[in-house]
Amino acid sequence: MLAIQRAVRRFHATVDAPPLTRFTLHAPKCVEVEFGNGSVFNLSAEFLRVHSPAVDAKIRSIAGEKVISGRRLVGIMSAEPVGNYGVRVLFDDLHKTGIYSWDYLYHLGSNKFSLMRSYINTLNKYGLRRDPPPRRK
Repeated sequence: MLAIQRAVRRFHATVDAPPLTRFTLHAPKCVEVEFGNGSVFNLSAEFLRVHSPAVDAKIRSIAGEKVISGRRLVGIMSAEPVGNYGVRVLFDDLHKTGIYSWDYLYHLGSNKFSLMRSYINTLNKYGLRRDPPPRRK
């Protein structure tokens, strides 16, 4: 089931994605992307981090589902272009291996609310939280 969801996500990420016209980093909180069809999306650092296209050692696998928790306070340190097709985002938890293509950013922006709702439901399902664990003293 998870493989099918990924395939559908990849398909939707490449279909009908208009060209990117503007990328603005509002560090550490979010990025704003604008596309040729007039769509403008404000994507939070947490949202981008949990939907990173990279495999990350900090991902928990529960019952075959990949779940990233505790990233509500993550920030964006920088963003650097990768060719003419995407951007690499460096987060303050030192995650930097994901390359967000313009098509993938359009997919994320177009489906932001349903993706976030699904993320929160998955966290709730496993008793996890968006907030990071308290620091030990």
